[in-house]
Amino acid sequence: MIDTLGVNALRVLNRRYALKDETGKVIETPEQVFRRVAKAVASADLKYGTDAQAKGSEQKFFEMMTALEFLPNSPTLMNAGTDVGQLSACFVLPVEDSIVDIFDAVKNMAVIHQSGGGTGFSFSKLRPEGDIVVSTKGIASGPVSFMNVFDTATEVIKQGGRRRGANMGILRCDHPDIVKFITAKKKNRVLRNFNLSVAVTDVFMKKAAEGGSYDLINPRTGKTVKSMRAADVFDLIVQSAWESGDPGLIFIDEINRKNQTAKLGPIESTNPCGEQILHPYESCNLGSINLSKVINDGALDSDKLHDLVRAGVHFLDNVIDVNIFPVRQTEEITLKNRRIGLGVMGFADALLLLGIPYDSQEALDFATHVMKFIRENALDMSREIAKSRGSFPNFDISSWRDNGYDALRNATVTTIAPTGTISIVAGTTSGIEPLFAISYVRDVMEGTRLMEANPVFEALARERGFYSEELMTEIARTGSVQENKKIPEDVRRLFVTAMDIDPEWHVRMQAAFQVYTDNAVSKTINLRPEAVPDDIRKSYLLAYELRCKGITVYRYGSKNEQVLYLNPAFDKQPEKDLEFATAKPEFSGGCPVPVCPA
Repeated sequence: MIDTLGVNALRVLNRRYALKDETGKVIETPEQVFRRVAKAVASADLKYGTDAQAKGSEQKFFEMMTALEFLPNSPTLMNAGTDVGQLSACFVLPVEDSIVDIFDAVKNMAVIHQSGGGTGFSFSKLRPEGDIVVSTKGIASGPVSFMNVFDTATEVIKQGGRRRGANMGILRCDHPDIVKFITAKKKNRVLRNFNLSVAVTDVFMKKAAEGGSYDLINPRTGKTVKSMRAADVFDLIVQSAWESGDPGLIFIDEINRKNQTAKLGPIESTNPCGEQILHPYESCNLGSINLSKVINDGALDSDKLHDLVRAGVHFLDNVIDVNIFPVRQTEEITLKNRRIGLGVMGFADALLLLGIPYDSQEALDFATHVMKFIRENALDMSREIAKSRGSFPNFDISSWRDNGYDALRNATVTTIAPTGTISIVAGTTSGIEPLFAISYVRDVMEGTRLMEANPVFEALARERGFYSEELMTEIARTGSVQENKKIPEDVRRLFVTAMDIDPEWHVRMQAAFQVYTDNAVSKTINLRPEAVPDDIRKSYLLAYELRCKGITVYRYGSKNEQVLYLNPAFDKQPEKDLEFATAKPEFSGGCPVPVCPA
């Protein structure tokens, strides 16, 4: 039997993942959704083993999904066992400097979005605005203008209403149009389907901190156009991020230092939330272990986590074999690298069950321990699969032999994804995010809004005898319990929310997970509404110092639209437009930026 699903979890499952007939009527139960997925993914075993082995895998996959211990990314839940068959969440598409190549990228993006995937682009190869177009003697309009074409196409596709279209747009800090890029989203409703990040180099970061100028280079000619003070550009990034949440930073040199497939060339872009680093045309499929399910009697159940890691790697590797790729080039490079991304959700809930405050050294230590455990066991499983099925074709034994791996099935094994909607299904907190609030309103899909509250707090309040409806109403006004003296001090210390936590702890938590994450970590550095630009500056510098691969900040209320709202948002969002759970809702915190697919 499937583990208990909250009302909001059922709504999300039915609206996004369950199959429907021609009239839009749901024709699958939750158990049938998971059975469909388990059977389709396990069928890959038939290529390498027996029918009995495939049936055994199907049952294992089914059991860990119905127990809400592991869930794959949304396209797998939506499309496995269907004619669409596209199961990957993350794609990166190249954008070369010609009209034909640009619109080929738009076409490929549209096909990927239609199938449920998200796309990332580097626009750094496009000639700057005002540059000459040799073939026509015309004037180039620049990367930002073409980004609007991608944005409009995304708006039209809408991914069938099941999953919002999502893009990452990246421009190198040394592109001549960098100022226009940084300020591109100052006007509301512009590039609504893009997250923006500046690819900053070590040279840029050093000069931004110490003073000095750097060169802006025309990618068409390779020649310097002009020089700018790095500190001025950095200040502009900080100010824009304070005003609108964009752009974030991608630490492009750190990414390429850690590139496990560097012989294929440099990495230029990531997927929409920044956690999946990919070569041009490459895709990756993700899955997340629910850490709240591996805490028993106040301790980590290492044996259970070990089994889930092994099953998760097996599941994700199978996905590659049964996947129907939407673009030919994507199939070619994905099969050569077999990149997977096993990660976690429910981290904040796990900390609550352990009695550990999120903003504490103990929490950082637990994060490092659990991610090291996951990565080591995932690599061991990848090696084991490689022994029977073969290493990924681009495997370079010389770069792995010293670490004890003479074979590997997958170029990467770990990623920390945002897990927005799958964490609602699992009834737990998103990714590695802290509680967003004790209660809040979530924008889920195409205008659907769900009221959510934290059941762990409510259960503890009842157990300790300080629960009342009046108290819960008070908490709902701000989402935080820190100023409420009716609540015991030790409870307030444990139940810190995203905006109770100083930005430094957010960054340090991301860095703790990054140490043992092959790809990258999706983490929003949440800031209070009253935060100042210097809070963002310090966060960016700390993330670089701690060797994160990128960073996204969000000051609450700085966008007209966001995914999560505290209850005062009722003033702007009429109650008649909200969907309320009629039974105790499941909680999940998460990413508040508008473009945050799961």
